[in-house]
Amino acid sequence: MRFIPFIFFSISSLFAAVSGTVVDNNTTQPIQHASVCDSYQCVKTNKNGTFSLNSKEHTIHIKALGYRPYSFDTHHNTQLHKLTPITVKALYLTFWGASNNSKTLKNILQLLDETEANAVVVDVKNEYGSTQFLTGFEQANSYGAHKQRTNRNIQKFIRTMKERNIYTIARIVTFKDEIQASHNYEYAIKKNDANKTIWRNHDNMAWVDPFDKRSHDYAISIAEEAAKVGYDEINFDYIRFPAKADLVYSQSNTQQNRIKAIENFLDEAQKRLRKYGVFISVDTYGNICWADDDNGIGQTVESLSKHADYLAPMLYPSGFSKGSFYFKYPAQKPYEVVFRSIKHIQPRVPSSHVRPWLQYFRDYKHKKLEYKRQEIQAQIKATEDVGANGWMLWSPSSKYHKEYLQK
Repeated sequence: MRFIPFIFFSISSLFAAVSGTVVDNNTTQPIQHASVCDSYQCVKTNKNGTFSLNSKEHTIHIKALGYRPYSFDTHHNTQLHKLTPITVKALYLTFWGASNNSKTLKNILQLLDETEANAVVVDVKNEYGSTQFLTGFEQANSYGAHKQRTNRNIQKFIRTMKERNIYTIARIVTFKDEIQASHNYEYAIKKNDANKTIWRNHDNMAWVDPFDKRSHDYAISIAEEAAKVGYDEINFDYIRFPAKADLVYSQSNTQQNRIKAIENFLDEAQKRLRKYGVFISVDTYGNICWADDDNGIGQTVESLSKHADYLAPMLYPSGFSKGSFYFKYPAQKPYEVVFRSIKHIQPRVPSSHVRPWLQYFRDYKHKKLEYKRQEIQAQIKATEDVGANGWMLWSPSSKYHKEYLQK
């Protein structure tokens, strides 16, 4: 019998020390607290901007608040990593406008050329559950989530954005999902009636149970598809429980359980999206800035900010009730609503972690105030004065005016 030598490799020999320094590309100043990650772990840069990471991977990602995502190949032995600063100023692009040939996209690209706006928020999965493009996620495809897709060449779409240096944000509607819920009765949210029928909200849309890990896996899988094609950031919307009592869930519907469910979702999202180097933002009601509890939906400022890169409260002045901020009509005070809301949470969440949604639509109650240049610029100035990390404008139709976006 022939002798076959046994060669022992130490596990540690599979890993290599990756080190370097992270600096601001414009000032060359070191960046502290930047996250340096491979697929499985992250380390933080120190006050000198330096880091050391033991990794067997060739691609390393660096994220720092207020900067564009950055990646490098360990084969190149680069020691100095220059991150490009960006204050994200985003326009919402509707699901139907996200076609390569749409007039809506053409108009938005022109605005991004001619105004201070530098980013887009795109519906990659909308409220119904349809996806912007044909993803590689077979479960969603088997339900027909791709059949109403509006973009047949996502590579071209992303390439257009990259060539113009536009920061791209993929909006993923998380637990509100008619397609997923209607195909998965066992973890759809149900009415508390004799037949336990699937519950649907006022616009006839079903939701999936935020307690159920299957609903987590579904949304994160689509987020991964967005990261794979090149989006810079994943924005989770409807990352909450419905604002309605007496519904049937798989767990006891307590505040503690709700908050924990949302945190578990974000923890899993961070783990699975780490390998792509994308930022994660979460949308919330505007009154989260003023609430002492989770509003019955599982969201608090503290819990979300611990598990996401950016907090995105919807600080629409029209969303605040009469008398809020001691104003009879909050919609008439756009600057004060935005400034005071972000200022109020500064002791708990630094403004560098906050990038709010701003109102770009007519006041839908009170005095039906038209939101024009004065109201839009007042909100933008409030974000600047309070130190927020940019803004995102919500126009339901994605129609914007050049003069409203220019200082």
